Amino acid sequence: MTRFKKNILFIHRWLGFISGLVVFIVSITGCLFVFQDEIQDAIHSYRKIEVQQKPYVQPSELKRLALQHYPKGNPAFIAYYGPDRPAVVMTIVPKLGTRYIYLNPYTGKFLHDEDITKNFFIVVEYIHLYLLLPDKIGRLVVGISVIVFVILLISGLVLWWPKRKSDRKRSFNIKWNGRWRRVNYDLHNVLGFYACSIALILALSGLSIAFDWMRNGIYSASNLCQKYPLEKLVVKSDTLHKNIETKIPADDMAFTYTHQHSPLAQMFFISEGDKKGSGTTTVTPYYTSMHYYRSDSYTFDQYSGKLLKTELQQHKSPGRKMNDANYDIHVGQIIGLPGKIIAFIVSLICASLPVTGFIVWFGKRKKKKRNPNIRHHKLSVA
Repeated sequence: MTRFKKNILFIHRWLGFISGLVVFIVSITGCLFVFQDEIQDAIHSYRKIEVQQKPYVQPSELKRLALQHYPKGNPAFIAYYGPDRPAVVMTIVPKLGTRYIYLNPYTGKFLHDEDITKNFFIVVEYIHLYLLLPDKIGRLVVGISVIVFVILLISGLVLWWPKRKSDRKRSFNIKWNGRWRRVNYDLHNVLGFYACSIALILALSGLSIAFDWMRNGIYSASNLCQKYPLEKLVVKSDTLHKNIETKIPADDMAFTYTHQHSPLAQMFFISEGDKKGSGTTTVTPYYTSMHYYRSDSYTFDQYSGKLLKTELQQHKSPGRKMNDANYDIHVGQIIGLPGKIIAFIVSLICASLPVTGFIVWFGKRKKKKRNPNIRHHKLSVA
């Protein structure tokens, strides 16, 4: 081994020690989360409804129905998940925390009341994002570990790269009939090589979730540093309209307008202001249910329902489209079921790398302790 590779191995080994446990946890939880929609659909009947040929219940009515369960709650977010899926009112309830109230979007019929802290996959997601630590601390720990993992992938590729043509065949295959230490060594190196490119994509898309600077970097790079002022424009509600009563609730006007102007959309998210300041109501229609990479966006005055800003999918910058697609890329669903399967397998391999790497290191260390004079003997013979 050349001195250059020895230095790379030293860096690779110690960075692996530093980040290994976090990488293992993040990879395993990512692996579990990939098929969370499919699994929850299979075990929870309230996540699917019968399609009806009638308009959706308006947001104001959904909020009223949610408040029947928690009169002191604050409905902060409404989602219509698709023609064959329920509507959900996210309600923040004093002393109880966040509750998801599932309702039939055609009739308003109550379907389910969910405590999100007891949802297995939401807990898995929080471990994946924050390790169940306070948000800022957990996000930083996970983010730094993922950056280290990116360096490990690159350094691992350098170490794997075969020096001679005769070594190439061996570098691409696992010697299953070898001793278990050799099999473990090949699992670390060969699987690491095959997973490397997809693992980098998953890691970089994860960093975009964790850090604004990464998201902004992807935005600028995709746009070739070209400016798009409308996308950066921040609009505010007119607080002078706070006490003005409208015939139709502002949320309903916003939703009706959005439904009319994005008729192909299947899923709608409504994010509201706090009714105290200059925050706005934003309605985001998504073209495909449970997918987030294609959407429009409409921003309204939360008091009057006046349209303040429009962003259509076909007019978005390449950087904005890349950031919008980040979640679908991260879980693999950007290319459908095959993408999810690939993300699952690669995440599983990523989780195995700290384990197989530690076994490789421990085996070599144990071998040196048992045979401390091997190096001296070889030199004497030479």
